[in-house]
Amino acid sequence: MPSFDIASEVDAQVLDNAINTVKKEISNRYDFKGSPVEITLDKKQYQITVEVDSEMKMKQVIDVIISRGMKQGIDASSFDFSKDAYPSGKVIKKDIKVQNGLKQEDAKKIVKMIKDNGYKVQAAIMDDIVRVTAKKIDELQEVITACRNHSFGIPLQFINMKS
Repeated sequence: MPSFDIASEVDAQVLDNAINTVKKEISNRYDFKGSPVEITLDKKQYQITVEVDSEMKMKQVIDVIISRGMKQGIDASSFDFSKDAYPSGKVIKKDIKVQNGLKQEDAKKIVKMIKDNGYKVQAAIMDDIVRVTAKKIDELQEVITACRNHSFGIPLQFINMKS
């Protein structure tokens, strides 16, 4: 039976390349000369830590992270900016979580949307992916189109298509 997986992943190497590009751009910018700016990436936790000396520079660094990430193919909604910046000595720190994998509640929303639309497919949650199987590939393509048109607030990838 044909099947595919719905996932929400960010490749660690692509993220690392994007952060290295951000570091290079910030170090070359005139408005950051002489300012303490530190950007670190924890690849295991998928977390970016930014340290700057003012709130204005924090906003500029975040804009650069979003734009460079998008140029590398990382969806802007993959970055979680919900945590507020906090002071740490003379600098301001901000932890930015990068979403990797579907959360359980997001997977349930996807399965519910598929079932509510009445597609002739089976959707099953497997850890951090949703596996969708059907008798015909056309039905799977309809589900992919519906998922792309529906706004879940997270970036989705459709992987492991098997016929």
